[in-house]
Amino acid sequence: MNFDLLKNIEYGGCSAKLPANKLKEALKNLPVVTNENLLVGIETHDDAGIYKISDDLALIQTTDFFPPMVSDPYEFGAIAAANALSDVYAMGGEVLTAMNLVMFPASFPMEVLFEILKGGAEKIKESGGVIAGGHTITDDTPKYGLAVTGKVHPKKMITNSSAAEGDVLILTKPVGCGIILAGKRLGEVKDQTHKKVVQSMMQLNKAGAEIMQKYGVKSATDITGFGLLGHAMRMATESKVTFKINANKIPLFEETLRLADMGCIPGACFRNQEYASENITFSEKLKYELKMILFDAQTSGGLFISAQAKSAEKMLKELIDAGYEHAGIIGEVVGKGERAVFID
Repeated sequence: MNFDLLKNIEYGGCSAKLPANKLKEALKNLPVVTNENLLVGIETHDDAGIYKISDDLALIQTTDFFPPMVSDPYEFGAIAAANALSDVYAMGGEVLTAMNLVMFPASFPMEVLFEILKGGAEKIKESGGVIAGGHTITDDTPKYGLAVTGKVHPKKMITNSSAAEGDVLILTKPVGCGIILAGKRLGEVKDQTHKKVVQSMMQLNKAGAEIMQKYGVKSATDITGFGLLGHAMRMATESKVTFKINANKIPLFEETLRLADMGCIPGACFRNQEYASENITFSEKLKYELKMILFDAQTSGGLFISAQAKSAEKMLKELIDAGYEHAGIIGEVVGKGERAVFID
């Protein structure tokens, strides 16, 4: 339909996250919640909470919503849903139910809201889950997302705090979508490049979760608003190891480097740099533009997996065959060093 969601939107997608340092400040004095059945809470800043129901069943609970990052309402709905569902997949789970979260201007055509919800509904159906309801309020800026419930066996949950020395690091999708989306608004990106980024954001991480379970993965996260390095730093810190990452092996969306060279570096890159850089060592040879790309906020990004070295190549082949065509091994897990991440 002919309606541009990006009018009057400054920050969209996961770049609209509250800066990590400010969130950390807000949370620091909250009382710690303890419960023998709460297997994953807020302490490790993981992708979702996990609550044990029985010896063979735990519920995964997560929520995510944000303003538009694309013009098309249907695409926005599909991307927002894929992004919210991804937290369940990052924990190694299966989706059960989803609730729509809608903030929408009453002055907008209701056909726009229909298209947003349609995009979300089709992704929920693709996930194998069901829509159980939702909630709407009026707001000057449209926002959409989901509250999602999933399931996982308590002994098979995948967390951001279990990466082990000797593992290798796999990334399933390219990075740079925040820079591409910013470049699109400036008229500096080819339509074909933008289309590929939209398709990537709409791609579910469902198959990736299934492959992780097949190979007994214990630690992973998905790459979203804090950028590859923000999420890598947090995962390495919680796992008490160091990640050694080869910047040249990280898959990038086409045109990302060109745009960064032009100075098209969104504000979220600098906020993520402020949050994470003190715990990261950068090679002196690393170009500034590539460094900032690695801080770029991703929306519905790929899985970042700590995989056993002995099975990593077979696992990578299955990920590529499952549709993650740019998946690659980008680094390794080593013993805890002075900082959480080393970028070579």
